Amino acid sequence: MENDKEQIFKKVILLAIPMMVQNGITNAVVLVDNLMVGSLGTEMMTAVSIAGQLIFVYNLAVFGLISGPGIFGAQYFGQGNKKGFLDIIRLKLYLALICIFAGILIFYFGGEFFLKMYLQGQERGIDSALTLSLGKEYLHIMILQLFPFTISQVYASSIRETGEGFKPMLAGIISVITDVVFNYLLIYGKFGLPELGVRGAALATVISKIVELLIIVVWLNVKISDHPFLKGIYTTFKIPIFKMKDILIKSLPLFLNEFFWAGGMAALTQCYSIRGLDIVAGLNISNAICNLLNVVFIAMGGSVGIIIGQYLGVSKFEEAKEYSIKLMWFTGGACIILSLILIGISFIYPDFYNTTPVIKDYGKWFIIISAVFFPVQGFLNVLYFTLRSGGKTFVTFLFDSVYNWTIAVPVAFLLCKFTSVPVFFVFAFIQFADFIKVIIGYVMIKRGNWVTNLVKDRN
Repeated sequence: MENDKEQIFKKVILLAIPMMVQNGITNAVVLVDNLMVGSLGTEMMTAVSIAGQLIFVYNLAVFGLISGPGIFGAQYFGQGNKKGFLDIIRLKLYLALICIFAGILIFYFGGEFFLKMYLQGQERGIDSALTLSLGKEYLHIMILQLFPFTISQVYASSIRETGEGFKPMLAGIISVITDVVFNYLLIYGKFGLPELGVRGAALATVISKIVELLIIVVWLNVKISDHPFLKGIYTTFKIPIFKMKDILIKSLPLFLNEFFWAGGMAALTQCYSIRGLDIVAGLNISNAICNLLNVVFIAMGGSVGIIIGQYLGVSKFEEAKEYSIKLMWFTGGACIILSLILIGISFIYPDFYNTTPVIKDYGKWFIIISAVFFPVQGFLNVLYFTLRSGGKTFVTFLFDSVYNWTIAVPVAFLLCKFTSVPVFFVFAFIQFADFIKVIIGYVMIKRGNWVTNLVKDRN
């Protein structure tokens, strides 16, 4: 039994490490991009930050859209059902195309409206008109990366559901190297290329996402013999729509959850922006460095969801329940180390930005507050993915999106709009309130009513 415990920890960590490396490098590039754009001035940094909030909503929507079917994909793989697994991939591709089309329409025709929502606070030396103009330029170019990004996520997630994380990781590494190189060339106009500023940052992202898609698709087809479960994706584009009905029903709450949760996080930033655009700039500094380290608990959550899903697919219910609890505590404990690292960095990192001392100070305190609550977020991440692996997507929808929009966003808005409470206390209070979800979720995990074989009777 002890050996089994060691094996499950080993499997989760081995699957999580490539995801950590890929996402870590991606976020490191975002950090470098952030610093490059930040060196151009506060308006440039703020414009990219605000537009990035909108792209963040889309990215999380894509994640939710493919994660729902992915729950079934992991269980099909654990069951050894190749046909079911391929049907899930094809379903993901159809859903991805719908998401891409919707994203293009929303960003092209509604981008200016959403950007203006963040520009209602006091300016305090920041040119809001210039910020809006730069944000529109950046967002309209970023529309071009929606297709390669979304399709890459479909293939990468499907490969991971088979327990293989190396190929998506390598594609991600090459992609982010491409992004760094072209950011340097196009933002500053090096080696005879035009100096494009924020437009250069957006174009570099587009190029890098195209490179990532090409690597994954070409490599997958050249080395298809290494992945027998992925062989035959293109033999047909038909899917058994009636059998997919309950998969879509189970997946819908997960998609809505990611979409509305990301929207809620963007709305929270908008609430903080009531206190001034310098608050948005400070949050941008904090988010760039915090996102670099939160890849640890995000990857652990995703890995736990896949491995626990495979156990559920072969009806090993007791093992799934026991290991999920141990992995939650393990991840939460590991995040204490990340908290200490972040707090140490907070006193140095903001000085790398070409902005005002006030904004740098905001960035420092937002980093420290986020760091304090990292263990809570690590615990919650594994908790969410565990519940999702058993198909409890509606519960996670209540935990994330409904909670965000009914409690977090209204409280932040009221405190920022109608009180003089310092924004740091508002930010900390919203983080602290997550303990409500920790307590309720942990009780649910212990009871085990999430333990379900979703594919037992599927052929």
